[in-house]
Amino acid sequence: MTQTVADILIEALPYIQKFSTKTVVIKYGGHAMVDEGLKRDFANDITLLKYVGINPVVVHGGGPQINKVLDAMGITSTFIRGMRYTDDATMDVVEMVLGGKVNKDIVARINQEGGRAVGLTGKDGGLITAEKMKIYLQEDENKPPEIIDPGMVGSVTQVDPHIIHTLTAQGFIPIIAPVGLGKNGETYNINADVVASKIASALNAERLILVTDVDGVLDADHRLISSITDGEIGEQIADGRIKGGMIPKVECALSALKNGVKKSHIINGKTPHAVLLELFTDSGIGTQVFTD
Repeated sequence: MTQTVADILIEALPYIQKFSTKTVVIKYGGHAMVDEGLKRDFANDITLLKYVGINPVVVHGGGPQINKVLDAMGITSTFIRGMRYTDDATMDVVEMVLGGKVNKDIVARINQEGGRAVGLTGKDGGLITAEKMKIYLQEDENKPPEIIDPGMVGSVTQVDPHIIHTLTAQGFIPIIAPVGLGKNGETYNINADVVASKIASALNAERLILVTDVDGVLDADHRLISSITDGEIGEQIADGRIKGGMIPKVECALSALKNGVKKSHIINGKTPHAVLLELFTDSGIGTQVFTD
């Protein structure tokens, strides 16, 4: 029998009750940030979460938008282990695009849907303190590791969530660009998944949701694994079933779990209203990660 609108609302009710007053951190990235329809769906989802009593906190990426501006300026991007080498000129563009264009576009869309969004970077209110990331590459175990300089790419050393608490208590929705501040005033470009995980931990969030371009963690037959434990993830990384770009995502999910977050989710943002479907339905649409 086809589900009626009433059936869907009744299915959502216990989840709305469960998450009311709780904090949900959402990392917003991938195709959902490019497609106009999906952008509108995401803005609707975040606004609805706030209206039903949940405190959404959004951390966004912006790789394609950064690439577009760098290309227009004739600046060639170089990637080291999936991370953009960030010299001073590139950092200026990253900060301009993430903290300016991308962040304010998300804020405007949520506000158009009736939400009260406020844009931030990690530099605001001392939110994110960072240090230069160090990358070690060891191709020969008989030789010392090579130290690779990624430029102004940062690692999070501290999160001070005071500004987020202040905004959410006043009914606002924080939208955060993943840029941090060094101890000597340097600006660092930081991976958005990592920032979302660290902020979720600092907030003791109920959920961390990583919005990506893949369905979640897949089994050997490329079928979605709807639930997976930290122990199973370790086994699947070791035997190669979890590989490539999924490894850093599950590592961020696990890091959040080890630091106070109740559950993490990896979902496909190409699905309309992906956040609502993952949070408010029995089956969900992605992979739920939890501890044994």
